[in-house]
Amino acid sequence: MRSVIQRVDQASVSVDGTTVGHIDQGLCLFIGITHDDTEEDIKYIVDKTLSMRVFPEKSGASGFDQSVQEVNGGLLLISQFTLYASTRKGRRPSFIDAAHRDVAQRLFDKTVQAFHCSGLRTETGVFGASMSVKIDNAGPFTILLDSSDRNTSRRR
Repeated sequence: MRSVIQRVDQASVSVDGTTVGHIDQGLCLFIGITHDDTEEDIKYIVDKTLSMRVFPEKSGASGFDQSVQEVNGGLLLISQFTLYASTRKGRRPSFIDAAHRDVAQRLFDKTVQAFHCSGLRTETGVFGASMSVKIDNAGPFTILLDSSDRNTSRRR
């Protein structure tokens, strides 16, 4: 499972011109799911996202002192299979590494539920829909999490 995480002052997602999700300060996550993802991958992404210190202690300050939970931020979750695009061959990306739609939707729904259990405001787009995402990226600040990293040793 991969997640591109952006710290935002606000973010929203629309489908066919209608806003279906909106948050103020918090994190916008684009989540990609691959074939062999399990609930362990969900747990890793959720735990890491909720505990990462990516917010400054005071408004307008710099630094990484507080987690999204400590600032009571919102979460906007967007399913994005293109995070598993392969561009190794040719000029057209291949999505063979992305999970099949049924599997991906089941795991994405479980991921949304796990974030919802944190007590933070959790909004989503519409799985599989063509969406328009508006992000006011604070920083800018963007991080890539990959659940396969939990199995690799730390590099120095």
